Amino acid sequence: MNTLNKTKTIYQSTVTALGPDVDMFMEEKMLIIFNETAPKDLRDIAVIHQAAPLEGTIEAGDVLAFGDQTYTVTFVGDKVNETVGDLGHCTIAFNGEDHADLPGTLCVEAKEIPELSVPMQLAFMKR
Repeated sequence: MNTLNKTKTIYQSTVTALGPDVDMFMEEKMLIIFNETAPKDLRDIAVIHQAAPLEGTIEAGDVLAFGDQTYTVTFVGDKVNETVGDLGHCTIAFNGEDHADLPGTLCVEAKEIPELSVPMQLAFMKR
């Protein structure tokens, strides 16, 4: 049985825009996500998506999905659940680390950054 079939989605949204400076962060193996309430100066660096409720707590071991590209969460900063719940916001580091310097950073396994497009589904799922 596919492990994704046993998951529970706790956050699901649709990407609506890609800021013109998102590529700079992708080169550093990072993405910044924000829902559509993001201020103009932050929209340029962010993956913008529709506002959605966070229906659970994001934890290490959960799955982040961009479309059909999935990543295991390896670390969740102290502020990630709060900022995802309030603003659909966090910084995603594709480095596989089990720690981060900033409390709003979420780390996922170190593999290729997703190919982003509009529209695309963005989701956090419990395993």
